Amino acid sequence: MAIYTPKEVYLTKGKGFHKEKLVSFELALRDAGIAHLNIVTVSSIKPANAKVIRPSSKWNKDFGFIEAGAVVPTVLARQDTNINGTLVASAIGIAWPLSCPGHGYLSEHHALGQTEKEAGDYAEDLAVQMLATTMGVEFDPETSWDERKKVFKAGKKREWHFDSTSIVQSAKCIKGKWVTVVSAAVMC
Repeated sequence: MAIYTPKEVYLTKGKGFHKEKLVSFELALRDAGIAHLNIVTVSSIKPANAKVIRPSSKWNKDFGFIEAGAVVPTVLARQDTNINGTLVASAIGIAWPLSCPGHGYLSEHHALGQTEKEAGDYAEDLAVQMLATTMGVEFDPETSWDERKKVFKAGKKREWHFDSTSIVQSAKCIKGKWVTVVSAAVMC
């Protein structure tokens, strides 16, 4: 049996509008640059040595380096609606340790009525919480993400050096159309 461990985690996002729900999803995948892939949803583990990359002018959201039709493991967040004026958001949060070897965590969040900042912070917070619990770091889950982030990023917990980020897509529905938003962590 062949075992594949991705070397990169590529964060991307997109949105699509159409009168048909399925077509709006396809358009969101195209906007994210991943419509040509056979996406296989996977659970939320970032491989220990996988580099996190974001879309850039170099890649131009084209994914030309992954062959069309390739089966690609992906953590996918998706939200859609056809209710006029409704704000939808999808977010992927990711956190990984810097001070010791080990895997990281990805979280997916699907939201109605949340801003990009709210959805992104929520997804990133979830990923950090999952990572913290595996590293034995104690924290108060009732404390806000902004408060915990200040403590963690300030390095007051020397054993708890990590990095985290999120990618978010939001959009408001237009009358007579479906809107779909996707955020994805594509593993290649």
